[in-house]
Amino acid sequence: MAEPIRVVVTGAAGQIAYSLLYSIAKGDVFGKDQPIILILLDIPPMLPVLDGVVMELQDCALPLLREVIPTDKVEVGFKDIDAAILVGSMPRKEGMERKDLLKANVAIFKTQGAALDKYAKKTVKVLVVGNPANTNCLIASKSAPSIPKENFSCLTRLDHNRACSQVAMRCGVSSNNVKNVIIWGNHSSTQYPDVHHAKVNVGGAEKAAYDAVKNDAWLRGDFISTVQQRGAAVIKARKLSSAMSAAKAICDHMRDIWFGTKEVSVCRKEIKL
Repeated sequence: MAEPIRVVVTGAAGQIAYSLLYSIAKGDVFGKDQPIILILLDIPPMLPVLDGVVMELQDCALPLLREVIPTDKVEVGFKDIDAAILVGSMPRKEGMERKDLLKANVAIFKTQGAALDKYAKKTVKVLVVGNPANTNCLIASKSAPSIPKENFSCLTRLDHNRACSQVAMRCGVSSNNVKNVIIWGNHSSTQYPDVHHAKVNVGGAEKAAYDAVKNDAWLRGDFISTVQQRGAAVIKARKLSSAMSAAKAICDHMRDIWFGTKEVSVCRKEIKL
């Protein structure tokens, strides 16, 4: 069996990570024959919670999981890592101006970028999840000048998955029968889900999305607003932000970055630095 790879997840005590870590540890991201060392990085007040997460991962008895390391120190978290999933960031709180949010996240991602530059392998693949993901990714990359810029990307795969699912449900097919969906813009309500180049496999025949859906008004109206507002709709229903679907999107994104896609298709919008 292959040598273990080292994977760090930041914000590891949070709800997204709670849905994410099991999938990584059981081989959904890096392969079913790839042993994993998981490093769980979070702020000092969350270390007791991380201890509980470590116990649960141990109790899962996952054959690929070689070690779990909880820490609040970047020099431990980023040491010799092969992949970094940066979930943790400062959330926007009531009364907080955008400039205040950006200022807080500059400090976080500048520190993490510098730690990547100093401690991580130069081949490390970095996925920024914490919002504003595009800006945070840029900060991290600029703070890690010795790591190739193409090794950094940020998450918009959740919006892509939402768009694919909406089209698939409308056509009565599974989501893997929808391809070439594009998400333009940030992970926010201003994004534009674009299906003008999308294809849908219906009954073995590949059709353009507009021909498969047969409802142009829906594609130009409710489809777009549903994808744009999906995060808010989840919060309204759950009283919590998306976690399970966000974790699945992280897995999809990192798996494609790690292994590549089987065909040339636009399945996500990655940050261009």
